[in-house]
Amino acid sequence: MGIKESSTNNENKKNMEHSCSEIYAVNLISGRWILSICYHLKQGKMRFSELKDKIPNITERMLTLQLKKMEQEDLISKTVYAEVPLKVEYELTEIAKKLIPVLDQLETWGKEHKNKMDNRPS
Repeated sequence: MGIKESSTNNENKKNMEHSCSEIYAVNLISGRWILSICYHLKQGKMRFSELKDKIPNITERMLTLQLKKMEQEDLISKTVYAEVPLKVEYELTEIAKKLIPVLDQLETWGKEHKNKMDNRPS
């Protein structure tokens, strides 16, 4: 369920996104699945079934919704080939490809932080 359009929370979110580019960027890629989809698409074009196989816990419906959202936000492009059966491929857009170094840094930081947390004294 999304934020109600007229809520104070929604107004605060819009104001923060407008005044802070970092918050705007994080809001674009936040959520459970978008980073995972970006992570797999950084390898190159993939079909829906390939993405579904790479992200086994995502439902087909959720993957469809996330891909639509990402396409609307210009994070991915969708190419439909006039074949039978229909062939559809997804890939990161040029602007989204600029996220790849950021994703790589997040991966490094995440591993480092997780390792630190796993090895802290009880």
